[in-house]
Amino acid sequence: MSTPTFDRRDLTGPFDLIGDVHGCADELEELLVLLGYDVEWAGGVVRVTALQGRMAVFVGDLVDRGPRTPDVLRIAMAMTEQGNALCVDGNHDNKFARWINGANVKTAHGLQASVDQMAAEDPAFHARVRKYLASLPPYLWLDDGKLVVAHAGLKEEMIGQMNGKIRSFALYGDTTGETDGFGNPVRRNWALAYSGDAAIVYGHVAAPEVQAVNNTWCIDTGCCFGGRLTALRWPEHELVSVPARQAWFTGSRPLAERTR
Repeated sequence: MSTPTFDRRDLTGPFDLIGDVHGCADELEELLVLLGYDVEWAGGVVRVTALQGRMAVFVGDLVDRGPRTPDVLRIAMAMTEQGNALCVDGNHDNKFARWINGANVKTAHGLQASVDQMAAEDPAFHARVRKYLASLPPYLWLDDGKLVVAHAGLKEEMIGQMNGKIRSFALYGDTTGETDGFGNPVRRNWALAYSGDAAIVYGHVAAPEVQAVNNTWCIDTGCCFGGRLTALRWPEHELVSVPARQAWFTGSRPLAERTR
């Protein structure tokens, strides 16, 4: 029996776990350099070298909202092809994939920025992006089982398993089916009850600071909203971040008011 794509316990790092990028390529390049990677562009082609033998792991939501979604995808795809990055599927990536495959989806919540930017890209790039997004697992189980990366988190009993419910949880979190006064999904804070041995690193819900609760780390610090792009170094548990160049997207609430 083949090993599920999410099961990469054979990879032991060290890792640089990178929060929601959302099209912020300038900030991503700056963060990668700060983390010790060498980023070189030549004629629209990028090569990223992990100078310290590390591997980047993106928590998903590469696309939408920011000004350079195609270049973020170029960086992530190149790093994956070069063997120095992994990425999990995010809800924005998932919706973007449906759009690029011809589905009729609403372009709210930042997707329109990606649609506009992709209009300048050729069919070969679209095809490459389709293939890449289709390869993204809902979560990654890493480092002999000591680390899980999922876009919106994962409950302890879900680790090592896969079905539709788990896939949805990894993409959207513990949603109630209701919406708040801003039209956003109401979510239960699953991290408050987490007691697993594996660390869970995720993004999805932006906040001004990293939220560390019960061996879980939410590292979405709202770069696209004018916050920061943050990485968690594993196993060092060191936080490294760069400030946003500006607020690229206005959400329903100011970043300063956002918490888990």
